[in-house]
Amino acid sequence: MNKPLIILKNISKRFEKNNIKVLKDINFTFKKGKTYSIIGPSGSGKSTFLNILSLIDRPTSGSLFFESSKIDFNNIEKNDHLRASKIGIIYQENNLLSDFNALENVYLSKLTINNDLITAKKDANKILNMMNLKNRQNHYPSELSGGEAQRVAISRAVINSPEIILADEPSGSLDHKNSKEIFKLLFKLKNKNRVLIYATHNLYFAKMADYKLQIHDGKIKTYNARIWKPKKIYTF
Repeated sequence: MNKPLIILKNISKRFEKNNIKVLKDINFTFKKGKTYSIIGPSGSGKSTFLNILSLIDRPTSGSLFFESSKIDFNNIEKNDHLRASKIGIIYQENNLLSDFNALENVYLSKLTINNDLITAKKDANKILNMMNLKNRQNHYPSELSGGEAQRVAISRAVINSPEIILADEPSGSLDHKNSKEIFKLLFKLKNKNRVLIYATHNLYFAKMADYKLQIHDGKIKTYNARIWKPKKIYTF
């Protein structure tokens, strides 16, 4: 039986400036070993929802539990450490550091929780090799294709072996061929102790998840989706 990893209780988010309630009393449980897609039109609250799950943003009301422990959104230092060690985040734009090469972009994330530079470089090298970027490790973001840069971003997100992977339109800026490759890589990261949650506008990619969620009028609706299993699983 899959154990709960993230539990949301009556999560709401209101933007006071324009008095818009984006999320309304959401109750949901994300279970280990499962993948979840989030769909909904632009402005429906997908990114806001992911930002709350990543502890970057805080809800206006409600509670979030991680492995049965309630998150204190006022404890910024603890949440920053939790995010660095337990949560991997992938954005539509890769957000790579332009002055650092691919290897450095990846191992710097490891150094946020461990100052062992030798191990960090070794782990980054291993992951980039698995991502078929062996010959691109010394290249800077401006020297990489869009698909290559996003693979570096995925490598950076998983170097600390996160239990939660959050992806916000991870293929939104790529063509269909590269988008398919990115989602194949994402699903190779699935394992029994991890939750993968991603937002997408593309129904083809949404249906790859174990569960498809739709945000509509601030609420979440759940639809079962087909289960897609990759031929190979990555272990980091």
